[in-house]
Amino acid sequence: MAADGLRADARSNRDQIVASALILFRDKGIDVSMKEVADHARVGVGTLYRRFPDREALISAASHAYLTGLAEGVTTAAREERDAWSALRRFLHECARTGVGAFASSVEPVLHNRIRGDVHLTEVRETVVAAITDLVTRAHAEGTLRLDVDAGDVARLMTVQIYTRPDEEPTAAIARVMDLLLDGIGVESSSAESSPSDRVV
Repeated sequence: MAADGLRADARSNRDQIVASALILFRDKGIDVSMKEVADHARVGVGTLYRRFPDREALISAASHAYLTGLAEGVTTAAREERDAWSALRRFLHECARTGVGAFASSVEPVLHNRIRGDVHLTEVRETVVAAITDLVTRAHAEGTLRLDVDAGDVARLMTVQIYTRPDEEPTAAIARVMDLLLDGIGVESSSAESSPSDRVV
């Protein structure tokens, strides 16, 4: 039995439901029916309601998974990449590719209020904010990120939504747009590049 008291099969069902909620909330909004979530997760509606007694409980679980995913993404990038700028680029590319902006558009009005009242959501959000702030500080020190770009700007870039035409390969198109956006905040390519004497090195 897992540390949270759930049997392996129950834990698997719960994880499938949350994963499906993340996808459907992103693609269709938080008003998607509970039955559709259950069908997508390939579990019965009864199983869904045993794990999540109402829509509010499911939204909270999906919101926690969303923030946890962001925390894991940014901390992994920071750990594995050679410098802060590379980590920022990797993380923001991942956000665009996985549709963070679409999910945020669906849940943020609700999530904003929940974060203030749910200590678990507050803690994981603070982890994300701290990791992003650290990367921004380090990138400024490296001289790779424009000094007028702060953590709030990076947070906004995390939620960029990119439309791709039906005849385009989405991954390549999204990567191209993100490269253009990131080139705009990197020191070397910025038209507003600070002079060498103004950089933090």
